[in-house]
Amino acid sequence: MKKALVMLATAVSMSGAFAQTPAPAPAPASAASAPAGKAGHERNVEDRIAYLHAQLKITPAQETQWNAFADVMRGNGETMGQLFQQRKAATNVTALDDMKQYATIAQAHADGMKKLVDAFDPLYNSLSPEQKKLADATFHHSDTVDGGHRHRHGKGKVGKSTPASDAIVKP
Repeated sequence: MKKALVMLATAVSMSGAFAQTPAPAPAPASAASAPAGKAGHERNVEDRIAYLHAQLKITPAQETQWNAFADVMRGNGETMGQLFQQRKAATNVTALDDMKQYATIAQAHADGMKKLVDAFDPLYNSLSPEQKKLADATFHHSDTVDGGHRHRHGKGKVGKSTPASDAIVKP
């Protein structure tokens, strides 16, 4: 159970928002005034958003759809960050409590992914054929997705976090 949680937490913290690890971008002004852990998390979310914006070559005409997608990424990151902070702060939890916390996090992850897909649909439909190719290449993964990690069938080895689940934007 702990191993599964560590894997989920790692996936959450290593989110790349449908992308390979982007080059760091400057922290937003609001992140500079936040507590250290939160500032780092907010900066990571904003880095992923900036990376995807550049990677997909978002045009001014697509900004409305892009902003809706980016806002979902931010909201998902905030939700997951709060859940992991609560989990980290919990002490003397029973096995049942531990499982319930894990279930809550897993459900939030699934709910966040659904919101992200719903926000990405109109954005993807607004992309040019060239942009769709970029998105398809950026978001594509051939391995199965489980908790933000790639698992090779039959090998049991965990690899890098997958682009698809990373867009949930986790702490």
